[in-house]
Amino acid sequence: MTEDLDHLNDFWGWGQWLFTQECQFLRGVEKLEDLPEFGLPEVAFAGRSNVGKSSLVNSLTGRLTLARTSNTPGRTQQLNFFSLCERLLLVDMPGYGYAEAPKTIIARWQKMIKFYLKGRPTLQRVFLLIDSRHGLKENDIEMMKMLDESAVSYQIVLTKADKIKADEMTRVHQKTTEALANHLAAHPHVILTSSESKMGMDHLKAEIAQFAVR
Repeated sequence: MTEDLDHLNDFWGWGQWLFTQECQFLRGVEKLEDLPEFGLPEVAFAGRSNVGKSSLVNSLTGRLTLARTSNTPGRTQQLNFFSLCERLLLVDMPGYGYAEAPKTIIARWQKMIKFYLKGRPTLQRVFLLIDSRHGLKENDIEMMKMLDESAVSYQIVLTKADKIKADEMTRVHQKTTEALANHLAAHPHVILTSSESKMGMDHLKAEIAQFAVR
């Protein structure tokens, strides 16, 4: 799992500083017309409804309740925008896979997400979260295809890596990396993380920080 991180050397310290700064909730968006005007660069977090997106955002920012977490999958039902030090927007996207909602509402979410991905020039990268205990699932592959079609740069983040053994971690990491070869918009480096143990958080902060306004 050794990775070439030379491209992040200039952003390691910057990322550490950035994520100690104030992070504020801006708005939750359920309709296309409510999307914020273009301004600061944005990075978004996507993934299955039970992958731990909100926990990851909270862990990155050091704020336990910034993003709402729940034991009920599918609670994030809108695009949630957060301003990090007025230098970068963090966007928590609706989870996919287990959302308990009428089909009409799910269809509306899907339409909004597709529009957001294709029509947001300020969107710099999507961090696609995958549960390391399960690896890539069919709806993850579908999301990757959507990102490829939208020509949006995305990077895989394996979550809950502290929940599996080291040899299994290596296997999942390698298999996920190999799967990226068929996806043109995918970043080649897969990041292993744990919101509880903080594994990989410094790496992820550096990846995100390169897009922030200095």
